[in-house]
Amino acid sequence: MTKPRTAGRLLSVTILTGALVAGGTATASAEAAPATASAAVGSLDVEIGDEHVVTGDLAPCDVDGPLTAKTQGGATGDFARFGGGESNCGRTGAAAVGEASGRRFEMSLLKRFGGPVIKVRTFMAKCSTTKDGSLGYIEFGDVTGFTLPENIPQNYRLTIAGGKGGTALASLTVNETVTPTPPDGSLVTHMLHIKLFPQGGGPAKGDIYLGTARCDPYGKKKP
Repeated sequence: MTKPRTAGRLLSVTILTGALVAGGTATASAEAAPATASAAVGSLDVEIGDEHVVTGDLAPCDVDGPLTAKTQGGATGDFARFGGGESNCGRTGAAAVGEASGRRFEMSLLKRFGGPVIKVRTFMAKCSTTKDGSLGYIEFGDVTGFTLPENIPQNYRLTIAGGKGGTALASLTVNETVTPTPPDGSLVTHMLHIKLFPQGGGPAKGDIYLGTARCDPYGKKKP
C-alpha cells in the first residue's frame, strides 16, 4: 500500500454540519436549563511505551465561564506541538455559541515508524445552538502529510498506512461530528481527530483532537 502524499494548499475551507432536535423528550427539558456551549483548541492523550502524555482541553471556554481562554501552545512530549490558540463562548438571547481556533500544529510521531509528519497550519471549530437544534462549523488552512478531496463530507476518514502486516499507523477523521443516539439536538464537532494505531497492538495508542466545539440546546444534563 502506498503512503498518502503531501496535500496541496487548502485555504479557508469552511464546512457546515447540523443536528436537529429530536422532539418530545428534548422539548420537555427545554425549560430546565438554557442552551450551553463550550470549546477548546485541542487535546491530546497518547501512550508510547512507558510514556503517557495527557494535556486535557487546551484553552477551554464555556458559556457559564470562563468565556474566553488562550494558550501559547508548546510541545507535548517530543512528538507533537500545538501553536497558540484561543477560544470564545457566549450567549445571545436563547442562542449559545462556542468557538476555538489554533495554528501551527505539528505531529512527528509517525515519522518514527516510517510515516509522514502531520501539519495543520490553521484550524477552527465552532458550534451554535438554539431550541431548534445545533450547527457545527470547521475551517482549516494548509495541511501537510495527508490528502483531502475538494469536497469534504461529514466524518471524512482516511488512513495513514505503513504499519506491520499492512496495519494502519493512524486514522484521521476530518469534520468529525458526534451526536447521541437517539438524537437530542446536541453535537460535538472536531476539526480533526487523529487516532494512533487504530487496529490496536501498535507501539503507540491514543487520540489527538484539533478544534473542539460542543453544543446542547437544552442545557447541561443533570446526573
